[in-house]
Amino acid sequence: MPQSRNNFVHPHYIIITLIIGGITALFLGFTFSYLYNRVQQGVLPVVIPSLFYFNTILIIGSSCTLMVAKRAYLKDKTTLYKMALWVTLILSFLFLYMQILAWKQLVSSNISLNHSTMASYLYLISGLHFLHLLAGIPFLIKFIYIAQKRMVDPVTVLVYFSDPDKKRDLHILNIYWHFLDGLWIYLVIFFLINYII
Repeated sequence: MPQSRNNFVHPHYIIITLIIGGITALFLGFTFSYLYNRVQQGVLPVVIPSLFYFNTILIIGSSCTLMVAKRAYLKDKTTLYKMALWVTLILSFLFLYMQILAWKQLVSSNISLNHSTMASYLYLISGLHFLHLLAGIPFLIKFIYIAQKRMVDPVTVLVYFSDPDKKRDLHILNIYWHFLDGLWIYLVIFFLINYII
């Protein structure tokens, strides 16, 4: 018996749920493995670079500006919507650039990928997060491109803002971005607690 339209869950929501579930399992596996190896080997944890803390501000900022874009979309505020998307993209690229600098900071402190098991885990875990954020950027760029191309006059703006597919996809992008934000905060806290204890 087919479900009513009100009970229908769009496949994109199912896909993002599965993606987030898979990423969560992956990072929980690596962080618990880090903890297990640290306890078993009795080795000292690696001190995370100070840039990791600055990157936390950047990724929270990108999450906030994407939320502003979503609210601007719902309120039909064209200029704010476009600007918030651009700022989100800039902050995201800045996060990726600063992450590369953070790894260079580690290398300059003589903590290379082969320095220790804990150092390898740090590079691996932060690198995976880097790749997951990088994977989301093309979708963000697509939103910016379509907005710039289609929102040129009052009629096209009205059509754009009334598109239910755009609203849904923007919501899904927000879910993914906020998840990566929360994941980064979890990782920074995890490494910090491991160093303190």
